[in-house]
Amino acid sequence: MLGRLLVRLEDDYRLNLRRAPEVRQACAEAYGPASEPMAVSLTELLGVIGAHQWRTKGVKVPALDARIYPHYGVFSPVRGEYVDLVARAPLPATAAHRSGRLTAFDLGTGTGVLAAVLARRGIDHVVATDISPRALACARENVRRLHLTGHVDIVGPSLFPDGRADLIVCNPPWIPARPTSSVEQGVYDPDSSMLRNLLAGLTAHLEPGGEGWLVLSDLAELLELRTRSELLADITAAGLHVVNKADTRPRHPRTRDTADPLHCARAAEVGVLVRNVRRTAK
Repeated sequence: MLGRLLVRLEDDYRLNLRRAPEVRQACAEAYGPASEPMAVSLTELLGVIGAHQWRTKGVKVPALDARIYPHYGVFSPVRGEYVDLVARAPLPATAAHRSGRLTAFDLGTGTGVLAAVLARRGIDHVVATDISPRALACARENVRRLHLTGHVDIVGPSLFPDGRADLIVCNPPWIPARPTSSVEQGVYDPDSSMLRNLLAGLTAHLEPGGEGWLVLSDLAELLELRTRSELLADITAAGLHVVNKADTRPRHPRTRDTADPLHCARAAEVGVLVRNVRRTAK
């Protein structure tokens, strides 16, 4: 019902209503500079306000012992269990690592949280990419806040950067369905196209003996939108094979929300999976 209610924003994003909250800064962050009056749904406006609060207060990331500040339209790292998996997984023992220098790509970096975790783990050079200009700006801001600009480069908009790396990490959208707005693009991947493009390009961008880490949820499998065998077939078709995986259970409050239409699936979810795929050394 809230989605059907429209509110008018004036040409400076002001709400011309009695006791209306101050929303101008939140709208400027979401929509850019104001130019003319516009109507938005109440649901969207609430989302814009919520995004501004996240950007102002930040999200505590224990693996970094710091806060990450999401921008509007960029997936927030509120599900810290997948960040913890990346923070704990053994780094690949490639020849480059043995010689004392390790490189990594973080594809679809979003807020830059995983790139920051990798840099804090001692990886010498991390290149982080995203196809979203909003995400690139967000990641650059977070990297500066964390004083990691000497270790992390943010490039794009693209999926793969030039060159090869010892480690490629990606937390692709988990649900193979079509998003209804740009805000949902961090969650929905129509026909698993990003996942397949990622797998198809891994071999060409991995150093011999390097690893690609996929950070995934099995929610799509529980919802019967994708099967485990389909995922494994895509990995095999890309010339890769699974060498290890680590599982965890989600800790977010929606797993306990019985009013959520997806409660049964969320409660049964095997949290986030890290599936390691390795290019054969030559």
